Amino acid sequence: MSDYKEMWSSLGLDLETHDAVLNLVGKTYQDVFLSQNNRPKGMEYFDFVVSEIHGLRIKELLDAKAEGRKIVGTFCVFVPEEIVLAVNAICVGLCAGAELGFEAAEEYIPRNTCSLIKSAFGFKLAKVCPYIEATDLIVGENTCDGKKKAYEAYGNIVDNLYIMDIPQMKSEAGRALLKSEYKKFADKLEEITGVKLTVENLKKGIETVNNKRKAILRLANLRAANPVPISGLDVLLANQVYFYDNPERFTASVNAICDELEQRIEKGEGVFPKDAPRILLSGCPMAIPNWKIPNIIETSGAIVVGEEMCTGERGSQKLTNDNANTVDQLLDNIVDRYFQIDCAVFTPNQTRYEHIKEMAKKYKADGVLHYSLQFCQPYQIEAISVEKNLEKEGIPVLNIETDYSQEDIGQLKTRIEAFIERLKK
Repeated sequence: MSDYKEMWSSLGLDLETHDAVLNLVGKTYQDVFLSQNNRPKGMEYFDFVVSEIHGLRIKELLDAKAEGRKIVGTFCVFVPEEIVLAVNAICVGLCAGAELGFEAAEEYIPRNTCSLIKSAFGFKLAKVCPYIEATDLIVGENTCDGKKKAYEAYGNIVDNLYIMDIPQMKSEAGRALLKSEYKKFADKLEEITGVKLTVENLKKGIETVNNKRKAILRLANLRAANPVPISGLDVLLANQVYFYDNPERFTASVNAICDELEQRIEKGEGVFPKDAPRILLSGCPMAIPNWKIPNIIETSGAIVVGEEMCTGERGSQKLTNDNANTVDQLLDNIVDRYFQIDCAVFTPNQTRYEHIKEMAKKYKADGVLHYSLQFCQPYQIEAISVEKNLEKEGIPVLNIETDYSQEDIGQLKTRIEAFIERLKK
């Protein structure tokens, strides 16, 4: 890695703490990812991305800002990247995947708040996330009640927060609310960028994001093969990098891996034995460096073959239709696409159960591990329904509730190994 200390200092980062965080992430990455056998050569690109996670990409963002482009930071898949790209801005996911700065965060939000929310506060308060500091606009979305109330406090520690309301029911009124929010968001982006939405630039934004989704879905589909040609950890990493890498470069890199994997499949090559139990992950998103659960699974003799989560197919499963002649019609198409996301904040949410079952069948999963963050009520409550629905269909389910700490790894490993033994019988 190049020396970026001057750049980090200019962003106001706490250099000592930041160095410690990067060293920890680097060691964890080496232990979890670089210790794997027979990884696709194309994963070298993602190894490089992680090695420069706060370096080269941040420099690219700052260079873009110097050219007049705006940086829009997000925490959620409900923020439409198509619109951000259309006005020549850049969309990046923000740091929220590690137990960091929690003590400082608890001065603003309760201790019994989910790790994802606390992490968003912790990274800012500890001054270790250059993505947060590089943004011109941070978009908070009113999905769960925890986020809704936490953003009130978050607005006290950042000065560029924009709140987007998300409907809770998939009704006509809910769809109308989402469209009005996307129109207001577009107005805000036009205001800060000075670029007006047009049919041409919005279609271009849709095309770029659709290409990204096609590439990551192509990668997902290859995991139906037996033996599986790539580990679940490596695919999760690609899904995580999806949120902050340059879109065109990301798309090309994922397609290159897919080309390589197709050759592996033709030769019958895999990263795990054919009889390794196949597990579908479902539930809360896993942001970098949250690799705890899939690492336990894949060092215990099973393989993850799919992710029904925002860092997975829930975030990328649908494309946006670009067949329209006006900006308003294109916005309708964007709303239609995002309104199909089956996040647990919706009620009722039957489509999510159907989606999990479809994925389990498609990827020939032997069982489903449902992952909930502690204090995440929407996913904790749906976990019960998911288990009942799937077990009724003969699909074994293990419900795991955890946080970002490493303290429960032993207990989790015991439970996951027992589940894997169940799947072998």
